[in-house]
Amino acid sequence: MLKQREPTDREIDVLFGALADSSRRAMVDRLIRGPASVSELARPLAMSLPAVVQHLHVLEASGLVRSQKLGRVRTCSIEPAALRAAERWVLERRTAWEQSLDRLGEYLTEQPHQPTQGSTQ
Repeated sequence: MLKQREPTDREIDVLFGALADSSRRAMVDRLIRGPASVSELARPLAMSLPAVVQHLHVLEASGLVRSQKLGRVRTCSIEPAALRAAERWVLERRTAWEQSLDRLGEYLTEQPHQPTQGSTQ
């Protein structure tokens, strides 16, 4: 099995920038269910077809979506590797925070109760 390279900071910035917009997230949500034409993606959105195409360009630039044109129809599909990269980035940070909080909890458990400065006992 080939090991995937870690995305660069710039790639992560572009990826999360693409996901920062609710319309683009809606398109990604739709594409997770399977490929769709540009007009299918545009149907539930309150925007013009050119605006949808601009959003799709952002998603394609981020690597989240790929498209191909067959005749007059452009069909888009999700790129699972990009979603895995975003998931991996979030998971790594969550794991680091959980480990830090676990260590803090252990430290606090091991320490005898000490009054804080300014408290009276």
